[in-house]
Amino acid sequence: MRVLAAMSGGVDSAVAAARAVEAGHDVVGVHLALSRQPGTVRTGARGCCTIEDSMDARRAAMLLGIPFYVWDFSERFQLDVVDDFVAEYAAGRTPNPCLRCNERIKFAALLERAVALGFDAVATGHYAEIRVDAAGHRELHRAAAWAKDQSYVLGVLTAEQLAHAMFPLGATPSKDEVRAEAAARGLTVGQKPDSHDICFIPDGDTRGWLASRVGAEDGAILDQAGERIGTHPGAHAFTVGQRRGLDIKVPTPDGRPRFVLEVRPRTNEVVVGPKEALAVAELAGARISWAGLPPADAADGFACDVQVRAHGEPVPATAIVRDGELVIRPTAPLDGVAPGQSAVLYRGTRVLGQCTIDRTVSAVPAAVAG
Repeated sequence: MRVLAAMSGGVDSAVAAARAVEAGHDVVGVHLALSRQPGTVRTGARGCCTIEDSMDARRAAMLLGIPFYVWDFSERFQLDVVDDFVAEYAAGRTPNPCLRCNERIKFAALLERAVALGFDAVATGHYAEIRVDAAGHRELHRAAAWAKDQSYVLGVLTAEQLAHAMFPLGATPSKDEVRAEAAARGLTVGQKPDSHDICFIPDGDTRGWLASRVGAEDGAILDQAGERIGTHPGAHAFTVGQRRGLDIKVPTPDGRPRFVLEVRPRTNEVVVGPKEALAVAELAGARISWAGLPPADAADGFACDVQVRAHGEPVPATAIVRDGELVIRPTAPLDGVAPGQSAVLYRGTRVLGQCTIDRTVSAVPAAVAG
């Protein structure tokens, strides 16, 4: 099988490529240049798109004896990931750029080019598994190493994309085993630190980065009754569930902290309230995708687990597709769910699909919460 190995320059993708070679596939390595002006020096363990990363990927490919190329996807990345990230925050939503990158870059733009060039699959270093059911349908499942599981950010993959995806690390029980394997193979990236945070904001200052792009203007912090109780430096700097960074001049009668309940970008207002007001009884979104065959009872309602953060815990829920929306009701309220996040549905270890959250319904009436 002809396999295109996406090589970020990290240990996971290098070992994934090595395993694809060892399995007897005809492997070609490719590094995605996602910035026209990539950094020349890493900042700690942040980021995955520096010049050093491309050099690390090239060295790994040379050691494995496979052809290696660098493909410029910077324009597509800017449009589909960076610009989308800015637009979502400007609209008061909380996006997940890693999920968008998987959806629109690695398993849309990259996969489309790979198939057009005659490759059968794209291999990545993600921690997730693809299994085949009794009828031959491919399914996306959690990785064996739940602490490293990345199935949440892959929840946007469709059946067609899963048909051409390969995750050689999915059954590996730990990251330590991957590092040990890299060292045994002579891959110099064996002890390279993990990338984290947002790769296009390498210094980690998301607030400052957004301010330079959407502007920053002081606005009102309101309580649930609409009374102004403080001032903020720009609504884009806040997300639902946030507590830190609130400059509130009026304390609560009982001294309890307040949390962000709503972000209103049009009026540049942030609404705050008690922690219990964050409880969400229902969430819904219209941008739906299924990771394989959709549930047969999608229109009638079905039991599942829902996860709303990459490293969050799955919560039992019921879901139904109604009036073009995927409507999800967790059996216990979820805290701090923000529009723009993705709700990924599971049944056991299997990923069923996902939606981007458009709206939520509070579990606590405002009069009670306030």
